[in-house]
Amino acid sequence: MFEIDKKKFGAFLSQLRKEKGYTQKDLAQKLFLSDKAVSKWETGVSFPDTALLVPLADLFGVTVTELLMCERMEKEQPIHAEQVETIVKTAISCSGETAARAYQTKSKWKVLYPVCVIAGMAGALMHHTMQIPFDTMATLTVLGAVFGAYFCFFVKTKLPAYYDGNRCGLYYDRAFRMNIPGVAFNNSNWPYIVRAGRAWSCLTTALCPAVSIGMHRISPELWQCAGQYIFLALVLGGLFLSIYAAGKNTGKRRPQRRPYGPDRRARRTKRVRARAALTRLL
Repeated sequence: MFEIDKKKFGAFLSQLRKEKGYTQKDLAQKLFLSDKAVSKWETGVSFPDTALLVPLADLFGVTVTELLMCERMEKEQPIHAEQVETIVKTAISCSGETAARAYQTKSKWKVLYPVCVIAGMAGALMHHTMQIPFDTMATLTVLGAVFGAYFCFFVKTKLPAYYDGNRCGLYYDRAFRMNIPGVAFNNSNWPYIVRAGRAWSCLTTALCPAVSIGMHRISPELWQCAGQYIFLALVLGGLFLSIYAAGKNTGKRRPQRRPYGPDRRARRTKRVRARAALTRLL
């Protein structure tokens, strides 16, 4: 059974960092993390999340396998498929539990998204029928559909525990990456971020063709000249602002008021009686 030595991994990571001339703070900034997280890796206190292994390997010019084996490998040096499989399984076990994808859970967005896509396709067909240029709006519609497919079906419903223990500003999921300046991703604000992404995607997919048709009927010259580009900036800015606002939502609920005990109930009764007596006197 292959085991990852955290101390050896930290020493190898420190060696690679120094070869590149990075400080711990430099490396942390490139990964949108805190320098304390890098320090914990190099001292063997913790191990990076599997989502960060590919960015780390890319930064240092090594393979993920070399990173996990904590040594450089010669190109001619063979490695058996069974050993690779063991290394990968060990890395996954080090990162903790694997979160479910959105399509594996119940959600109303799995119904709303296809409806919005159908509405967008109907609008695009109407554009074609009316012979209206659809370049910019087509880009937004396709972008909304692609983002919507990810947020409604393939996004992770829960972040790894690593995100809660460290201030991480980079979300990395295969080909999808997200970095919002000033926002640290964690399981407290992640549901709100996902909801914002879903809402923006569905609305963009469904409404962009309708907005384009409406503006062409009101003022086609103004729309073709500058209107569509202003609308494009507003829509893309809306995506950034909605995710930023959602990321600032920590999800903390207001503490519930304690139920009235005998003493508090008695004091409340006295205050009510005093107000009633004062009202009668006046």
